[in-house]
Amino acid sequence: MKAGSALISGQRPEPELAQAAVRAALAQAGLERADNVILFLTHDFSHNPQPAVVAAARAAGCLAVCGSTASGLFTERGWQLDLPAAAALVYSTPDSISPTESPILSFSGHGRLPFEWQAGRQRIGLIDTDGTAWAHGRTADNGCAELQLLGVHARAVRSSGLRLLGTSVTIEQCSGYELHRAGGHRATDSLRRVLPAELRERPPLHHIAALRHPDEPGIAILSTNADGSLTLAEQLDEGDTVNWAIRQPLGAEQAMRETLRSEVNTEPPPDFALMFSCVGRGPLFYGNDDRDIVAFRDIFPDTPLLGAYGIGQIAPLAGQNQLFHNTALTILFESAHV
Repeated sequence: MKAGSALISGQRPEPELAQAAVRAALAQAGLERADNVILFLTHDFSHNPQPAVVAAARAAGCLAVCGSTASGLFTERGWQLDLPAAAALVYSTPDSISPTESPILSFSGHGRLPFEWQAGRQRIGLIDTDGTAWAHGRTADNGCAELQLLGVHARAVRSSGLRLLGTSVTIEQCSGYELHRAGGHRATDSLRRVLPAELRERPPLHHIAALRHPDEPGIAILSTNADGSLTLAEQLDEGDTVNWAIRQPLGAEQAMRETLRSEVNTEPPPDFALMFSCVGRGPLFYGNDDRDIVAFRDIFPDTPLLGAYGIGQIAPLAGQNQLFHNTALTILFESAHV
């Protein structure tokens, strides 16, 4: 299998950016045409992405173009958040392929995981509010697009980068989205007691979450309130147990490296990879670089990577498809050629 990726930026959101990204990806892969194209465009294209999608299809010589707009784009060689840009990954499939049950690649421009995507076949993908999506070379009227990639096996790994703080606490009093008491203390006091001393006066709520289970999506803390309560993004029940957890750059990078290293020796090396991340986790979080991309490049130096930043990542967990936040979701693909 041959695969390649490329990222092209410019001053204006023109279809030529998509065309140039596909041509550069084809050159990297050593291909004249592709069997499949995954194309991401920045939100600058959201009002009318179809000309860029068509330009990508023509450059690739195929109609199998899927993807979406996103808040930012990246490949293994770099990222772009500030300028109009197009990023593409192309790959060719052998003439003889075996059937695969890889997850459905799914993209949505809505703020929540569509109800019909929560059960059924496993899905992997990205959600970014007010975005547009496309599959088979055509934009979707409902903002949602999906595609089953043929000829590949997929391995999806998640890294939340969250570090547990202290031991679990029991929810003693809550009302709707307001958490009043936990672990024998007012909710804000329960949180501050386990935070590092330098963070207690002004907790960085956008980097803190409540976890029912370490493997589940974190529950965001929206605000601290004058009465000592916390407003959460999800409702809890009295009697539930949760852990407070925090995401910090060094710990998140170490967790990402450990997650990727666990995949090095267990399976064949990937032919290409996708990564879906949070716009608040990339360079804005790490400081003028995306350490998740650096970790990927260090561990898989010969693997083409295509990625996008959004508000949520779609991944299967415990028989359901769930929406994660502030998570780096990496999907490693290898050929299913018999």
